[in-house]
Amino acid sequence: MFLDAGDLSPEATYRLMSGIVVPRPIAWITTVSEDGVVNLAPFSCFTFVSNKPPMLGVNIGRKAGKRKDTGANIHAMGEFVVNIGDASQMVAIHESSAEHAPDVSETELLGLDTLPCNTVRVPRLADAPVSMECKLERVIAFGQTGAEFIVGEVTAFHLRDGLLHDGKVDTRALNPVCRIGGPNYATLGEIVTLRGMQQTAKTVMDGGRGG
Repeated sequence: MFLDAGDLSPEATYRLMSGIVVPRPIAWITTVSEDGVVNLAPFSCFTFVSNKPPMLGVNIGRKAGKRKDTGANIHAMGEFVVNIGDASQMVAIHESSAEHAPDVSETELLGLDTLPCNTVRVPRLADAPVSMECKLERVIAFGQTGAEFIVGEVTAFHLRDGLLHDGKVDTRALNPVCRIGGPNYATLGEIVTLRGMQQTAKTVMDGGRGG
């Protein structure tokens, strides 16, 4: 089958690519509006982009040409929290993707408790196994639909007790959820361990902030 990308609508392209680029980790993002409303939404176009300083990147699109509440809040406040949910929270993650007016708090609607953070004004999810406090580092616009790749510098990590061993997260204990195409999610399934590879040490570049 051959598809000419130029002939596809934005919706058709999204359906196609979201089924190809899989599985995707989910950034369950809390933000706060200028009016103090806590917003919560999941985003699966998500990765990390730097390790010194630690930075995360998430692509946030628009609805009918307007920024989603998460994007608008990050632009206004310059802060957000990336929470990582586990398999027990799969339904809540999915339900938090429903569209609501900006004055509706998804954390309140779903009965999810929050806790204050240490370095940002945005709260984190109390029951999330991992939360990362972020301050906006830069916004890069892409494409014709107003999508923005938002990069945040992680200023603090919160990890559930027992997840960290020798500096590494026990992924089995984390039990994260990933997004497939459409309203479909998956868990880790079988984990295959291969031989470790020799790695050159990561260093800070002279005079730079490279990752």
